[in-house]
Amino acid sequence: MRVRRSILVLALLSAVAGSRLGAQNVPEKNPFDGEPDAIRAGMGMFRQRCADCHGTDARGVRGPDITHVWSSGRSDSGLFGTIRAGVPNTEMPAFAAPRTSDREIWQILAYLRTLAAPAPAEPPRGNAENGGRLFRTHCASCHRVNATGGRIGPDLSRIGSSRSRETLVVRIRRGAEEFAPGFAPVTVTPESGPPIQGVKKNEDLFSVQVMDTRERIQGYEKDQVKSVANGTRSAMPTFGPDRISESELDDLVRYLQTLRGFDPAVKPQEE
Repeated sequence: MRVRRSILVLALLSAVAGSRLGAQNVPEKNPFDGEPDAIRAGMGMFRQRCADCHGTDARGVRGPDITHVWSSGRSDSGLFGTIRAGVPNTEMPAFAAPRTSDREIWQILAYLRTLAAPAPAEPPRGNAENGGRLFRTHCASCHRVNATGGRIGPDLSRIGSSRSRETLVVRIRRGAEEFAPGFAPVTVTPESGPPIQGVKKNEDLFSVQVMDTRERIQGYEKDQVKSVANGTRSAMPTFGPDRISESELDDLVRYLQTLRGFDPAVKPQEE
């Protein structure tokens, strides 16, 4: 019995060591970069596994725009690690072995490279410091940045690494039709009193849990209220020129572009 246990322990230790060794041997450069067959295979896998969140053009739907990942300083090996391990506290899952092989991840990255947006030709516009002030005035009541701000909207601590400037401008000026899970707009009308507006956190056949505009989490039995009405557009308001001027828009977007959080796929620059 002891011999069998010893063999099992040795096998487990060998597996752990092998996985660590494999992680250490990830090449810095994609070995399939530019290969037509690999790109075609990667396109098929991306559309099957990734397009629901990132869009067929990789410019984002529920997930972020990932056409700018190389221009933001990320390496092939860092992106490989992000896909393999996923991103904690987000919808990005881990593509673990053996379900997804190293070869398949590299092929997906080879396809993504063909969609990569070129680095911007013009320097960034706007004053980030003033943009931060505008954010605190217009946005912080709903959105958090680095653990500060509201919770009724998504956390924006990494928005600068996941959305292009063009996407940010459209979201600010026109609002957004889609919404992330946990932020679907909903209106609950009780038997008495005014309607309660907020975002839906959980729901089943019999009840719904809502965070209202005062950030209170409340649960409602559906048969105890008049109605539960789901919104069709994000609760994100529009900020037209009457609310934010063009120069203020540049400042706000410049500030948002600086919000990149901590990303292990981005190597720190040497002093």
